[in-house]
Amino acid sequence: MVTIECRLMNYDVGIQVHGLAVPKGFDHDVVSGSAILDMYAKCRKLGESLQFFREMPERNCVSWSAVIAGCVQNEELVGGLELFKEMQQEGVGISQSTYASVLRSCAGLSAVRLGAQFHAHAIKAGFRSDIIVGTATLDMYAKCDYAFQVFRLLMKSGFGFDDISLSGAFSACAMMKGYLAGIQVHGLAIKSIFWTDVCVANAILDMYGKCGALMEAHFLFDEMEIRDAVSWNAIIAAYGQNGYEEATLSLFVWMLRWGMEPDDFTYGSVLKACAGRQALNCGMEVHNRVIKSGMGFDLFVGSAIVDMYCKCAKVEEAEKLHDRMEEQQSMVSWNAMISGFSSAEKSEEAQKFFSRMLEMGVKPDSFTYATVLDTCANLATVGLGKQIHAQIIKHELQSDVFISSTLVDMYSKCGNMQDSRLMFDKSPKRDFVTWNALICGYAQHGLGEEALRVFDEMQVEGRSGQVSHALRFIHEMPFQADDVIWRTLLSICKMHGAVEVAEEAANSLLRLDPHDSSAYILLSNIYADAGMWDQVSKMRRVMKCRGMKKEPGCSWIEVKSNLHMFLVGDKAHPRREQIYENLDLLLAEMKWAGYVPDTDFVLMDEDTEGEHVEELISCTS
Repeated sequence: MVTIECRLMNYDVGIQVHGLAVPKGFDHDVVSGSAILDMYAKCRKLGESLQFFREMPERNCVSWSAVIAGCVQNEELVGGLELFKEMQQEGVGISQSTYASVLRSCAGLSAVRLGAQFHAHAIKAGFRSDIIVGTATLDMYAKCDYAFQVFRLLMKSGFGFDDISLSGAFSACAMMKGYLAGIQVHGLAIKSIFWTDVCVANAILDMYGKCGALMEAHFLFDEMEIRDAVSWNAIIAAYGQNGYEEATLSLFVWMLRWGMEPDDFTYGSVLKACAGRQALNCGMEVHNRVIKSGMGFDLFVGSAIVDMYCKCAKVEEAEKLHDRMEEQQSMVSWNAMISGFSSAEKSEEAQKFFSRMLEMGVKPDSFTYATVLDTCANLATVGLGKQIHAQIIKHELQSDVFISSTLVDMYSKCGNMQDSRLMFDKSPKRDFVTWNALICGYAQHGLGEEALRVFDEMQVEGRSGQVSHALRFIHEMPFQADDVIWRTLLSICKMHGAVEVAEEAANSLLRLDPHDSSAYILLSNIYADAGMWDQVSKMRRVMKCRGMKKEPGCSWIEVKSNLHMFLVGDKAHPRREQIYENLDLLLAEMKWAGYVPDTDFVLMDEDTEGEHVEELISCTS
């Protein structure tokens, strides 16, 4: 009975069943006791679950596993790890579900080293081939951005792979949105015996969906001989995550016609699609189906329904449903309500709801604070905004780009441009919203010159940021960059004047080919663009010491099946006199039109005289 209430997450009924168990002494039974503490944990009452656990006269591996899993489910990840340590000290045997829970804790904390230790511990305990432990291990590595490297090492070692490691590799590609890497692993899967495995196919579907490759995902889905609920959920989520709400709803109808029963994940994706399209009638139909299925008070589904009604401008209906959920109220539900009031231009109601949330002991997250700060901006209530700002600093959330952007906007709309600029300058990360908030703030206060100055700053930083992003992408590639990639990046640095990235690109290029003169030439030109003439001279001296010269510029053209090649300063071409005569005419016309040759960036040998510079430029034109 307790297990049933646990699955339904019905706290009130669970308490009643607990009350019936006490007079009969079932609460002292280790099996019933484990079910009771599991019930409290799944009903989001972790404190009561831990208290019951401590009072149990007898505890076994099931009890320990349940309470550790409860900590993980309630996002008390460190608490779960501490209980695992205590469990070890008491000498209790470890089950597969316990390993799965602590590995999920490591995934949530991005603690890859600790996770690797648990992985080794599980292997020593004989769980090397266990599916549950293996899946949790790969999930941990994937969420720590490490799974794909592990898979590569596995392939290099010659041990091969199985369906679990293959699924884990696809999950890793999905997490890092590594489309190219995913295609390569897909090729391996096709050549293996696991190609027809439904779990592997589902992992591929999920990978393509998260990488935005909907054509590949749909083609794979159509080709699948066996489709389970996970397959349908993966293809529905793929379209939903990429903003194709109408296709998401069509796939849901198709799923029902195939006789598949939707689960909480299905309803979550479909309700999100209804919210995105503001399709109230469709959302209400899905809500009715949810009620009939008995999932109306499911934490995940209930929060999605509240969000749907808010996005469809039915905040009153959403509030009624939120209040009925009581113990199943999640952070998503609270945020949906506050955001719904804010979107409906009911900022005061949003702030009241925020106060109510704090009174109930619910801890706000970044989205909550950002939404309430937005209401402060709308109402120009700078006092409340400063209080929330203090809470943000206390919880160390100021590094969140979403929050920092909202702070810039809030202070500017409250007429305090000094603090707005201060928040902007202190932002560790800036996106378009951050820049736009400051620019609009200056413009709205009649400070046009400051707004234009910030706009110029944004353009300069944006260009350098793009180059840095390209460098980061190269470092994160699943294979080593070759000389073509580094030379391309070096050329991009020339366009954007990114000196530091250019130096790294040139060094990487020269490690691959120490005699590549193009790396020196490109880097020298970048230094010249930046006015770093000492570095230009240094590049020239290095090239001279190593006996390297700039390869002469070369071009060619085919005329009437004859190939004509031209080199810089070429004196050997049979029609050179006619060529130079026409070139002189072109140069004369260019000068007459006002062209002035730019001699700053011509890489010259030390014995090159100044009067020959223009001649050199004309030969390279």
